[in-house]
Amino acid sequence: MLAANLRRFVGCAVREFTFPARKPGCGSLHITTDACWGRCETWEKPVLEPPFVDSYQRVCTYNQSRLATVQLPDCQPGVEPSYTYPVALRCDCSVCVTSTTEC
Repeated sequence: MLAANLRRFVGCAVREFTFPARKPGCGSLHITTDACWGRCETWEKPVLEPPFVDSYQRVCTYNQSRLATVQLPDCQPGVEPSYTYPVALRCDCSVCVTSTTEC
């Protein structure tokens, strides 16, 4: 039931996400954190003057976040084991900011 609701969901929300944290010279560590997830309304329409398109394109992205740091295992000598990643506190549909979101 939850999967069906998520497929129909339109908007942007904080959702739990697990990923492998990796860094050259260290072992990986599976991290569970909160990340932004969702689908945002977008549209484009042609216009007669340059740039010949009027668009409204928004993505689900971080509005408020904090940074968390973990220590990766099995790092080689001289390799800093710290790994820092964002934790979503609030997400919104807005213009994509490439410093926090892949666009």
